[in-house]
Amino acid sequence: MALLQANKDLISTGMKEFNVLLNQQVFTDPPITEEAMVTVLDDWVNFYLNYYRQQVVGEEQEQDRAVQELGQQLRRLCAPFLDKYKAFLKSL
Repeated sequence: MALLQANKDLISTGMKEFNVLLNQQVFTDPPITEEAMVTVLDDWVNFYLNYYRQQVVGEEQEQDRAVQELGQQLRRLCAPFLDKYKAFLKSL
């Protein structure tokens, strides 16, 4: 069963906004550990999921699938950001 168009649009919007958040980050000295950055990213993903959970539409199953899809997409966006952060840590 395909996601409702309204939920697809919300997922797309959430991904765009999350990507803006990631692109705004400036790595500073002193840096936080890689493990701490993973925790920060997890917190950001959970924040976005909680925010968008209130906006998805459809029956409960549809809403759950939309939130799950959004979570997968946000975590996918975290991977290159975390790679960039690891490279930053190695450059110090």
